[in-house]
Order: sequence, then structure tokens, then C-alpha cells
Amino acid sequence: MKRRQPRGNPVSDLITQRLSLYLRCLDELERREVATISSHHLAELFHLSSAQIRKDLATFGEFGVRGVGYSVADLKRSLIHILGLDRDLKVVIIGAGNLGMALADYGGFNREGFRIIALFDVAPGKVGGACRNGTPILHLSELEKVAQRDGVQIAVLAVPAEVVQSVAEAAAAAGIPALLNFAPARIRIPPAVSVRNVDLKIQLESLAFRLASTRRAVPVPGKRVRRRPPTP
Repeated sequence: MKRRQPRGNPVSDLITQRLSLYLRCLDELERREVATISSHHLAELFHLSSAQIRKDLATFGEFGVRGVGYSVADLKRSLIHILGLDRDLKVVIIGAGNLGMALADYGGFNREGFRIIALFDVAPGKVGGACRNGTPILHLSELEKVAQRDGVQIAVLAVPAEVVQSVAEAAAAAGIPALLNFAPARIRIPPAVSVRNVDLKIQLESLAFRLASTRRAVPVPGKRVRRRPPTP
């Protein structure tokens, strides 16, 4: 496989999101002990677009052998490298409420290149404790010290919307270069800091719209649909 650095415009978030999806598909194929697969078969199995798969992979180099397909193990290894998951990414969670604790206890992070090293909060009843897997809960005032000492690269913001701006500013000031924001509010930080927003309410509202659209599209039994006369 020949890899290359993408040239021209920066790689879009949509492409990196699809690479993550392909990586999950390859994980499943490895569990099934599949050694090689074509883009067409991969697309059929996981309801993807074979043309899109080939186009996305071509952004980063030449993968696979014509007439044979992709080596599942080799392609998985390449995607892990492209996504930067072949290094130890240290993560902190700010906010030790229900969401923060649930994220800290999710075991998948530590198996996939991310290592949660601490949670931070200001509530006296939480500081000094730990989540179920033993990750400590520290006071927010220690964020900069921990970030500098351990080289923290990602901060997950699991705090209420009314405080997320000040928390984001504290994380940026501590030198943390990437933030994942779960609060239902947009934050303003220096352009050098990467931010991704996960707004669960927006996703629920989108689903509500789809449900409402489906309901509106279903004809009511016995009700005649009035047709408009053709426009002259």
C-alpha cells in the first residue's frame, strides 16, 4: 500500500468520519476472520457506497490489489495510522456528573487509542473521589498542572451550558489543543484549538422531524386527497 499526505484543501470532517466508519467495519470483518475484501463487497455488507470508499481511500494513497481487494488487517492498520490512533491520546473529562462519569466508565476508549487520565469538577462532594474504574476526580484548579505534566491532548466538556464557555477557556489556557463539547451551547475559543460539538438535543429534534414527516406522509384511511388543478 502506498500512502501519501493529502494535498490541496484540508481533509473534511465528513471524510474522517467515514474513515472511522470503515475502521469499525474492518473490526467486524476481523472478528469474522475475513482476510481480504473488495470495496464492492464491503459496501454491500455494511450498506455503504463502493465508489465513495475508493474515493476516500484514494485521498491518502493506493490501497488494495486490483482483482484481489483489500487486506483487512493491512487496511485497518493504515486507517488507524491515518486517524492518529496508533499513539496514546491522553484525555480528560471536565464535569463529573452523570454524563461525565458514564463517559469515564466506558471501556471502549482505552482500547482504541484514547486514555482517560482524570476527571475534573468543583463540587466538594465529588473532588477526591473516583469513577468506577478508578479514574480520579480532581479539582478544576489542577487542570493546567495535569495538562502540562501529562501532555493532555483532548478535553471532554460534560458541564452545563451556562458554564461551558468559562470551562472551555480554562482548557484552552491550559494548553489542551482539542475539545469535545457535550453542552448544548456553542463556545468561542482561539482558532488554534479544535472543537467538536455533540448536541444530543439537536439529534433528537432531527429524529422528531423525521417521525413527524413520516406521519404526515402516511395517508389517512377513508380520507380523499384533494388534487389541485393543473397550473396553466
